[in-house]
Amino acid sequence: MTTTTVLAFDELDARTAHDLFKLRQDVFVVEQGDPYDDLDGRDTEPGTRHVLLHEGDALVGCARVLDDGSEARIGRVVLAPAARGRGLSVELMTAAMSVCTGRAVVLAAQSPLRGFYEGFGFTVCGPEFLDGSLPHLPMRRPADA
Repeated sequence: MTTTTVLAFDELDARTAHDLFKLRQDVFVVEQGDPYDDLDGRDTEPGTRHVLLHEGDALVGCARVLDDGSEARIGRVVLAPAARGRGLSVELMTAAMSVCTGRAVVLAAQSPLRGFYEGFGFTVCGPEFLDGSLPHLPMRRPADA
């Protein structure tokens, strides 16, 4: 059984914060081979929310929702390898979208995941670009979608 929680940085206990950062590092840096500045200072901003997907006691997915003024920005969407292929990404993204109610939402999708995000009402809003060594697409979902 999975549970989803949404927490501000100051609400994360030490173990959860560790597990969150380790999951992001394991997937983005180690698995995808893309060293990048994960700890960019935005995790601790007052308006940031961390969406955490647990299976039992194990953190198996997470996403970060940033407050960018008139719009929300979803990023750092990740599932542990063992959690993939079971529809949990939909559960995680649905929870992240619930944090953004009534606001336009932007994200930078890894290009192969374009269709996944289109399923949530996002459309490509600019040219493909490299984020680190991985191709991404800027995507936007209007507030009234």
